[in-house]
Amino acid sequence: MADPVGASHGAGGATNPRGIPVAPFVDKVEDYVASRQEVEKTLKNFQEMISKYQFMETNTQRRLAGLNEKVPGLQKTLDMLRFLGKRKLGSDDVETMFELNDTLYAKAAVPPTEEVYLWLGYQSRLFSAYVPKANVMLSYPIPEATHMLRSKLEDAKQKTAACEEDLDFLRDQITTMEVATARVYNWDIGQRRKEKSEKGTEDQLEHDES
Repeated sequence: MADPVGASHGAGGATNPRGIPVAPFVDKVEDYVASRQEVEKTLKNFQEMISKYQFMETNTQRRLAGLNEKVPGLQKTLDMLRFLGKRKLGSDDVETMFELNDTLYAKAAVPPTEEVYLWLGYQSRLFSAYVPKANVMLSYPIPEATHMLRSKLEDAKQKTAACEEDLDFLRDQITTMEVATARVYNWDIGQRRKEKSEKGTEDQLEHDES
């Protein structure tokens, strides 16, 4: 029997840059199925591959959703750091509304400063990159905080682009496997009809001879 999923490793073991295997393109069904007895197992293998791709697609969608929240938060924090960095010591305080949680704000007076406090996380809340689960806050000089957040923002943008690319790739692989499944299924139907036709011819010959 031909390997039904040159298959489990895709097209000759080829992968995308993140290691996701390329789905096999079924040009000739006979390369994957030597007889009708192998059809059921081959279709099962193909369906398992589709399920794996769909699982990876779901996980990638979740990662992308998290990154789509992360990037604006980091950008907002960087914008605030630029604003604070331009203010000189001795300047008047700036009045602002400080977010305590998603629905509660408090008025605050922000004096000029040379340092900021950042939660170890990513979701921006006014002057910090904040994640509810994070429980550590560190003090940074504004230039150092700006450099660190720029690096994190660039990394998040690269990961976002990679996730979007992976999603397009995974959708293509799922489509390829669905086409492969349909071709094997149609091949099986054709073989059944062929066998039925040949059997009918043989029966007719036996009838004529008798």
